[in-house]
Amino acid sequence: MGVEQESPATRISTPVDGVDVLGALSPSRAGDFMTCPLLYRFRTIDRLPEPFSPDAVRGTVIHKVLEDLFDLPATDRTPERADDMLEPAWEALVEQEPTLHEMFEGAEGREITSWLAACRKVLARYFTLEDPRRLEPAERELYVETLLESKLLLRGFVDRLDVAPDGSIRVVDYKSGSSPSEMFEGRALFQMKFYALVIWRTRGIVPAMLQLVYLGNGEILRYVPDEADLRATERKVEAVWHAIRRAEESGDWRPSPSRLCSWCAHQAICPAYGGTPPPLPERDPLVDDEVGSPG
Repeated sequence: MGVEQESPATRISTPVDGVDVLGALSPSRAGDFMTCPLLYRFRTIDRLPEPFSPDAVRGTVIHKVLEDLFDLPATDRTPERADDMLEPAWEALVEQEPTLHEMFEGAEGREITSWLAACRKVLARYFTLEDPRRLEPAERELYVETLLESKLLLRGFVDRLDVAPDGSIRVVDYKSGSSPSEMFEGRALFQMKFYALVIWRTRGIVPAMLQLVYLGNGEILRYVPDEADLRATERKVEAVWHAIRRAEESGDWRPSPSRLCSWCAHQAICPAYGGTPPPLPERDPLVDDEVGSPG
């Protein structure tokens, strides 16, 4: 969010030479389109800025601490050390994006103190769910990509990949919020199945476990995928991409009002709320330059 920067995927992704690639899609942007086509347009085509959200930034900071925690010797991966790492992670983020302080302007330090206390509470809850002293992740913040037979490039960042001695793979994603209701579990698992699909297509192994760690309320959602699941996910992803192409060709980026609208930063220009979207920019919208975000 905030100032537009070069996407990590742009720096890391492998050029696909000699292949007519349809485009690229991440689970975040696919999720945006499934939630609301107009939201996808605002974020991916218009690239409209969005204000920093304390909840989203908390997720970024927590993810960074949990990533760096595994750089320490196993015996040092304690709640106390993680707590000590929190403020440096926040300060490093502010150094990259100084306008983050705007979230707390005019609060005389009270709001940021409260926010950091909330971060500490969420971080401490992680240690009630896993013991990092007993874990040795194979990968952290792993960039993954694969080109489907349809020539659609899938890509994203996996928070953590655990590989057992027998080669079994567990895909782990941290969420700083609370676990969803049953109604929204499918939406949460879509992201994980997307990652599992990419791993299956690149490594030839169906992950044995998909694990969502919800630090907001201390719950873990686990799912065991199979090949049928991942083939269905591939069909769904391709259907989403074709729907995006149809919207691009027709210019019909209609809103899809739901209760998620209350979190949207673009209500003022949304037709569902009496607003008017800006004219479409003259650019090629077919490549998704955004890849994921922690949450």
